[in-house]
Amino acid sequence: MRLSVGKPVLVTGAAGFLGSNMVDHLLQEGEMVIGIDNYQTGTPSNLRHLQDHPFFRMIDHNIQSPLPHLPPLRSIYHLACPASPPQYQKDPVDTLAQQQGCRILLSSTSEVYGSPKVHPQPESYWGHVNPFGPRACYDEGKRAAEALAWAFQQSPRCVDVRIARIFNTYGPRLAAGDGRVVSNFVAAALSDTPFVITGDGSATRSFQYVDDCIRGLVALMEMDTTAVPGPVNIGNDAEVTLTELAGVVRRVVNEINGLRGPPIIEYRSRPVDDPQRRRPDLTLAKGTLEWAPVISLEEGLRKTVQWWLTQNPKDHS
Repeated sequence: MRLSVGKPVLVTGAAGFLGSNMVDHLLQEGEMVIGIDNYQTGTPSNLRHLQDHPFFRMIDHNIQSPLPHLPPLRSIYHLACPASPPQYQKDPVDTLAQQQGCRILLSSTSEVYGSPKVHPQPESYWGHVNPFGPRACYDEGKRAAEALAWAFQQSPRCVDVRIARIFNTYGPRLAAGDGRVVSNFVAAALSDTPFVITGDGSATRSFQYVDDCIRGLVALMEMDTTAVPGPVNIGNDAEVTLTELAGVVRRVVNEINGLRGPPIIEYRSRPVDDPQRRRPDLTLAKGTLEWAPVISLEEGLRKTVQWWLTQNPKDHS
């Protein structure tokens, strides 16, 4: 455990699902932490328990604007994800990292692989993305952010950038209305309403619990620079269909709430460009970072549902 002395760590998107969990982890490890968020998608309640923490400072700021004056930083976890594409010619966070000479971790996404033609997806796969469709803003925005990070790495000052391609992540603080399939299914199970699946339910995803994700990001950040060749997949390589996921969610909620019966599923039309299969190849992460996910889907869902019920006791029936 590191003592809270020396340079702080900056976390952008600190009030979001992933950012707030990262802040908790860093503080538990004894780091001094500065959080930045404009609360566009994050919520102050995710950090309310830290309002009097002596080693945490929160700044309300939009990272697409020049950053406020900050003390010298040890590292930056860039976990913010604005709704609009990144500014291609200038990224204030990368500029800050360059000025401070500190390491930065960029949160990219499995969406850079688009609707993949290679399965599972290794980091060497260039992807299959529609640049002119309903998902293009996010998919191509992240691909552009990776390209910008590469450009900063190649610049004369050679910014030390780590890129994590994060696959589907779930856990405590995942907002009920954010549209992710796990939160949608948990909400449906607790309210005893139908599970809505787009497509025929055969599409697959790979779900990692947030604690595993945080461990992977920290391992990537702390790895010796010569050992990190480029982007690294951070995910769980256990692949399930959406219909199977619905069954696991329903079973976990039944166990906790004392209910019975399988999920009632409504199948709807599949969205444009929605990937049919998604699973990370974790060879690089396991070999280079000595990291692998350890929390099973059922265990992670149980922790998620139990947290959800503490936040929404009316759902416990």
